[in-house]
Amino acid sequence: MSRMLSLRIAWRFLRSAPVQSLLIISGIAVGIAVQIFVGSLITSLQGSLVDQTIGSAPQVTFQALTDGDPVRYSPKMQDVIANDPRVKRGSVSPVRFATSLYTNGTDSASLSLIGGELRELDGIYNVSKRVTDGTASLRATDILVGKDFAAKFKLTPGDSIALTLQGGSRATFTVAGIFDLGSAAFNERQAFVNGDVPRSLLGWSADQYSAVQVQLVKPFESAQVATDWRRKVPGVEVVEWQAQNADLLVALQSQGSSSYIIQTFVLVAIALGIASTLAIAAVQKTRQIGILKAMGLSDGRAGRIFLWQAIILGGVGSTAGVALAYFLLFGFSFSGASFSIQPKLSFVLLSAGVGIGVALASSIFPTRRTSKLDPIEVIQNG
Repeated sequence: MSRMLSLRIAWRFLRSAPVQSLLIISGIAVGIAVQIFVGSLITSLQGSLVDQTIGSAPQVTFQALTDGDPVRYSPKMQDVIANDPRVKRGSVSPVRFATSLYTNGTDSASLSLIGGELRELDGIYNVSKRVTDGTASLRATDILVGKDFAAKFKLTPGDSIALTLQGGSRATFTVAGIFDLGSAAFNERQAFVNGDVPRSLLGWSADQYSAVQVQLVKPFESAQVATDWRRKVPGVEVVEWQAQNADLLVALQSQGSSSYIIQTFVLVAIALGIASTLAIAAVQKTRQIGILKAMGLSDGRAGRIFLWQAIILGGVGSTAGVALAYFLLFGFSFSGASFSIQPKLSFVLLSAGVGIGVALASSIFPTRRTSKLDPIEVIQNG
């Protein structure tokens, strides 16, 4: 007998019940598509949330042990940061903070000033690319304000604004540009100025700052990075974003857990569907299998018939499921959502592999039942 006899028989059995075969393939395809779509959706949503919350914010920060005191940007600190491969290249910004008050005669609002070099601020806040009107510039008297603050006080690029700085002194700035960092609170209450503005106001030396802000290649490594830096740079406080955003982390973990639960139930549904279909097929084909075994078909080849059926069903169903998933993802991109889904090839391949694996596992019962079938008993019982 041909080595591929089991495959040929499996294919013929599937063709003899086309509706049944099509239904189980459709079930696998829908299950795999849902798994890929939900998994990719949750992953992309998590990435979007992280990017919106900390994508334009420091992830690890050096600051003084006492609030209000300066932290020295020492050569040792610079060396520790520069030689750590976990730090995102060009994402280190020493900054100085100052408070101010703006009034237009009828209304007033506090405005927190962040002073630094524009190139370094871009490494953390991506200011230049977030300017929606005007020019990204931080010359001596320039100021960049948020769009909500500008809208509230009807400010446009080129306008002059007078601020009352901490200590009572006053200074006049020119609105160089208006930014949008994606946070209403930040856009309304924060502004960027040249680093010398708060330095002269605070009376600090050139190497003294309110904070040294850093972004990482992998934001979720911030806790370990902070722990390492506390040991290497004593005498300063090192804070990281995860410790300050516990609620966000809980939300992200809850999303991940819900995704795993949904995917698990989908896989269970697929397994039950394939197992029940193959079990029914094994019962329906008992007489044919018995005759084939009486004609010399070995137990191993008889068992492999349903193994081949599982491979065909799982392979075709998983392939169709991947195609359907990409169709759904393509449709989602036109739904007007605030973020896009970026499916990872590794996750797609894993999902397809899991679909085939579940199909193979579902064939164990009918395969074992068929291999143990007594042909004489089957023929005698009709």
